[in-house]
Amino acid sequence: MNHRLRFALAASCALFALPVHAQDTAKPAPEQAARKASPAEPQAPKQAFTTGVAKGRDLLDSAISASSIDEDQIQKIGTRSIAEVLGNMPGIRAETAGTDGLTAVTIRGLPMAADGSKFLQIQEDGLPVLEFGDIHFASTTAFLRTDLSLSQVQAIRGGSASTFASNSPGGLVNFISKTGEQEGGTLQLSSGLNHELGRADFNYGGRLSKTVRFNLGGFYRQGEGPRATGYDAFKGGQIKLNVTKTFNNGYVRLYAKYLDDREPNYAMVPVAVRGTNADPTYGTIAGFDPRKDTLYSRYRSSLLALDGNNNVTNLDLRQGNRSKVASVGLEAQFDIAGWTFSNRARFAQISGTYNENSSMALLPAAALAPAFAGPGATLRYASGPKTGQTIASPASLNGNGLLMYGLEIHSDLEKLDNFTNDFRGSRVWGVGRGKLTTTAGFYASSQAMVQNLHLLTDVFDIAPGGNSAFVDVIAANGTPVTQGGVLNYGIRGTGAYRRRYDLDYRVFAPYGSVNYQVGALSVGASLRYDFGKVSGTLYGSDLGGTRVGTAPIDMNRDGAISLPERTVAVLPLSQPGAANYSYGYASYSLGVNYRVAEPLSVFARYSRGARATAERIYFSPAVNSASGALTDPAMAYGPVKQAEAGVKFRKDGVTLFATGFWASTSDKNLQIGADATGATVVLQIDRDYSAKGIELEGLFEHGPLSLRLGATYTKAKIDADKADKTLVGNTPRHQPDLIFQATPQFEVKTFTIGTNVIGTTSSFAQDGNLLKQPGYTIVSPFVQVRPVNGIQLGLNVYNVFDKLAFVSVNSAAIPASGVVTAQTLTGRTITASVRFSF
Repeated sequence: MNHRLRFALAASCALFALPVHAQDTAKPAPEQAARKASPAEPQAPKQAFTTGVAKGRDLLDSAISASSIDEDQIQKIGTRSIAEVLGNMPGIRAETAGTDGLTAVTIRGLPMAADGSKFLQIQEDGLPVLEFGDIHFASTTAFLRTDLSLSQVQAIRGGSASTFASNSPGGLVNFISKTGEQEGGTLQLSSGLNHELGRADFNYGGRLSKTVRFNLGGFYRQGEGPRATGYDAFKGGQIKLNVTKTFNNGYVRLYAKYLDDREPNYAMVPVAVRGTNADPTYGTIAGFDPRKDTLYSRYRSSLLALDGNNNVTNLDLRQGNRSKVASVGLEAQFDIAGWTFSNRARFAQISGTYNENSSMALLPAAALAPAFAGPGATLRYASGPKTGQTIASPASLNGNGLLMYGLEIHSDLEKLDNFTNDFRGSRVWGVGRGKLTTTAGFYASSQAMVQNLHLLTDVFDIAPGGNSAFVDVIAANGTPVTQGGVLNYGIRGTGAYRRRYDLDYRVFAPYGSVNYQVGALSVGASLRYDFGKVSGTLYGSDLGGTRVGTAPIDMNRDGAISLPERTVAVLPLSQPGAANYSYGYASYSLGVNYRVAEPLSVFARYSRGARATAERIYFSPAVNSASGALTDPAMAYGPVKQAEAGVKFRKDGVTLFATGFWASTSDKNLQIGADATGATVVLQIDRDYSAKGIELEGLFEHGPLSLRLGATYTKAKIDADKADKTLVGNTPRHQPDLIFQATPQFEVKTFTIGTNVIGTTSSFAQDGNLLKQPGYTIVSPFVQVRPVNGIQLGLNVYNVFDKLAFVSVNSAAIPASGVVTAQTLTGRTITASVRFSF
């Protein structure tokens, strides 16, 4: 075992072995006394914020910009998607179509060059879900769920996030579980009223003794979902348990979680567009509504492919995105000799499956057959109830006359296991007329990344209601060009993107901070040094050399080699590439806060952090595949610099925070985009970005009325691009000038009524800044009625006006066909629920 990891484990074990003294349970003591006897685990005041800082404080005493959402607010938002919860926080831009497998999340104008959350780390109970938020086809959000066991979500933007966690230069979001402080249970049953999806949530917390408490919660769901697939696309759930033992000078807590859940991948679907690039008009194509239809289908349920050992296997496309997590964690905190020591440790066994229907091109059915099989070619169904039937009128097929030259992206996420440990000690010293708080800690993690990736091309029709089917292309001489709808077991014309990763990342980071508070003034600084080691092997013909990427394989075992079987993409298993390099970088943050008056404070901060590069750097000139070394050591990480200044006010039911910010970064990444025809392209990018703007957050409460507001105005630009100088000065794709959130509500004892509003202004579909992507405003009202104690009836209507809203448009300009592919938000979705509290 690496000696640094041994050091971290030894520190952890030493803390857990420290002498502690259990309370005398023979003495009668009320619950309040038991809690009072645990000074290391105080019940923080309502405004205290604990994520990404050395010590939990009232936000008006902290030089940070932060927000939180509790479980009750999430219920009112009307969604269970992690990214949509994050999108209700100022400064955070989240791209999602309502599920968690394919999301993109960023913060404060930092680039969203790819999926995942590169510059924003997402945590669960104070430790990262994954060490890297943008592992290809394994977004952090895919392995996290919200349910009734969730207490609150805390987010810190910029500030000390870069020094109190690794790989989090933009910010931190922490999903915090309930720990049994409140005795009692909750059972909630919910069901779609205009769609098929049932869900059961539960949570129960309480005390096993005067010094032991627990919390148990989870959910299960099953159904087709709000968009048509023709089968139960949602199926699964999770269960979470934690047990806390309190002592006179601290506590120990054990966590456990099991998640096994699948959901559809609401990715790119066809939409119509006309007008000009600067002023486009988007709409639905005939026979297909992207608000309620998908490219998933009961008739396109499986495909043949190769596993990681080049053996034929059957892919179940109905799995969509499946996530599996089994984790156990241990947390401890003790006050010893004036110091407060804490340690968090967790091991998580993580795996899953990623399936996405993407597009190589959308073509008129009448043109696709001759394009792939020459003059006189015909089409016939290869799956579904019409299997074997010739498509006699391609131009009128499904009312839209379109066929998809599709790209099926499948990744076996075989192993994403991680171990993380964070140990720290802090002490408050009396110095002069003030207080000096010092903190020192050490973080260690190990992140595995074993992934088997293959891409296949196929042909299918665009039909509503989950009724899409594979289509075969037949040459004029009767020879099939496809096999069961598959055009090529790889990407046509190349063996690229048949890849396997078997990598291990080790991250170690000592860190520390000082904060001096005297009167109304508080000055602080923090420092962190990350050093990491990357090792492992890679397989793929595009590593170069003599590697062969295709081979003839009888995929369907019929004894003959068809045209698609002549060039099956394979892994060159006898010729692995290497991953072998180390890196190190320093992060720091300096801040000052001044409490002008009891309700008012001002702050300023400057920070520098960085984000280490994960697996997207491979299969590029950045890595020598023979030695595994980087060709340029600067490619190991991307630095992020941020400056911010703000004002905070809170008095008599009015809370107002305003923060101005500036951020800059360098990003080296792979970006999946599109050219002017809408064809999918993969770009190797090496760019510098900058952004400036202002965040506003407000809460107004008066009697039964309340209004929660958030808005972020951002101006971002591409400062440099090594591959395409024409992009310099452009606005990064999907970056609107304004994102906003609002939740007005009226609440009394017997009922609550309100609405959640989120929206953006327009942005550019691609970095070339030609085609505009329209903004949107989504209005989602909610009603909660409490007829008697212990029962609550709820109704949520997501997107009540059935707005056709665009998350991402995959085209650089309006194509001649007038049809592009786009990721959209779900249309009107009505869900009813009943909650029992006991």
